[in-house]
Amino acid sequence: MMPYERFEAWKLGHRLALAAFRVTESFPRREWYGLGAQIRRAGFSVPSNIAEGSAKRGSREFRRYLDISIGSLAELAYALLLARDLGLLSRENWERIEALRDRTGMMTWKLYEAVRRGAKLPTR
Repeated sequence: MMPYERFEAWKLGHRLALAAFRVTESFPRREWYGLGAQIRRAGFSVPSNIAEGSAKRGSREFRRYLDISIGSLAELAYALLLARDLGLLSRENWERIEALRDRTGMMTWKLYEAVRRGAKLPTR
């Protein structure tokens, strides 16, 4: 089992999940179980799939979970854009979380490519 906490993609993903939860706290009550919940689920999915995938045996399985994480990043991008355009999220908050989402995506993709190439990854 690889220590997921050492992956920069997971560290950024964890920050992104925290930001997703925090940014939805100010949503109106009617959106707590709608768009707000979707943003929280997608944000949570990013680091949790990195963590789960790192516990799998073999790079093929790990890549599958990283692929799910990358998909969740795309889902989160649209949900945040929709929240911004509906006036639930300020442009400033959207820009901040979108920049973090973008960095997380780049690092997750780099991790995916490293696993695909068979690069040596941390074991402790």
